[in-house]
Amino acid sequence: MSGWLLILALLLLGGVLSTLGDRLGTRVGKARLSLMGMRPRNTAVLITVFTGSLISAMSLGFMLLVSERLRVGLFQLDQLEERLKQSRSALQRSTTELATAERERNQARQRAQQLRQELAPLLAQRNRLEREREQLTREVNQRDSEIQRNQGELTRVRQQIATRTQELKGLESNLIALRRGDVVISSGQPLSTAKVKLERPEQATAVINALLQQANRTAYARVLPGETPNRQLLLVPRNDITKLEALLKQPGSWVVSILSAANVLRGERQVLGFPDLRPNRSVVQAGDVLASTTIEADLRDPNQLARRLNLLLAAAYARAQRQGTLVDGLQFDVSRLNQLVQDLSKRPAGDVVQLEAVSLNNADTPDPIAVELRWANSTTLPTPGRRT
Repeated sequence: MSGWLLILALLLLGGVLSTLGDRLGTRVGKARLSLMGMRPRNTAVLITVFTGSLISAMSLGFMLLVSERLRVGLFQLDQLEERLKQSRSALQRSTTELATAERERNQARQRAQQLRQELAPLLAQRNRLEREREQLTREVNQRDSEIQRNQGELTRVRQQIATRTQELKGLESNLIALRRGDVVISSGQPLSTAKVKLERPEQATAVINALLQQANRTAYARVLPGETPNRQLLLVPRNDITKLEALLKQPGSWVVSILSAANVLRGERQVLGFPDLRPNRSVVQAGDVLASTTIEADLRDPNQLARRLNLLLAAAYARAQRQGTLVDGLQFDVSRLNQLVQDLSKRPAGDVVQLEAVSLNNADTPDPIAVELRWANSTTLPTPGRRT
């Protein structure tokens, strides 16, 4: 209920009650009533006072009945004032805390701005360091890959050096034995070789017999020089001949060789051999560099130079053998070799020379190979001479 309606209701209620009280007092006075031995007049006054109190009580009750705010204000005023006081204190504290928080927020904003300014160069430095780290990582990975490749290449070169060292030792041993005259046929040395391309399979037997006869004559000439080859000095297992005949009947161009199975000394009465069959193919081309070596500036002694050139020729021959040649040595010009030794011994002081052993002709598996020894920048091709 609004305040104006409440006031209007109270005025109406007060008027009604006052009118009733006045009439009641008037009637009591006229009737000359007496309560509790009092005089009629006093009784009328008492009735009037009671009526006024009743008016006040009813007015108050009506107000309390219709107005919750009045009830709360009348009966809970102290509590409300205490709560209001506490609320005001809490509001003051909250206001103080809010002001403090605002100051701290402003300080935090200033600090954040300062940190952002300080962080910007650090972020740039971090990005730069990360880029450098990535670059270094790539470089390290690349170097690791190069190291692995170099390690593999070094291993391969070491294996090649070891293989060539063994080959060179074998060549030197055979060369020493040949110079002493102890060994006239080396193990694996061809006694006869021929290119074969059969028109008809039945020709295989005749070709093999011809190769065996040629190998027997070669063995006689080397082991028993001067004697007539009137018997079978060369012995080849029959099973090997049978297998060779079956393989030779297959279509294609072949290189057939009869090889010595062991070293043979002069004067021996028997030579063991075995057949070798392989496809005919190109071994070297004219201009191929078969081997190379470096002549140091202080190497001038003719004997040492001759030894170095012999080793270069041996390395070239070993390369040709690895590529499939069956020839017994290389062809070269001896006079040019001697002249090269003299030229190298008289070259200007401090000169370091790179020499190459170069093939002079195209050669298949059984074909002879002619080579020249020349400086790496030389283009002169000497005429091939005798076989080594």
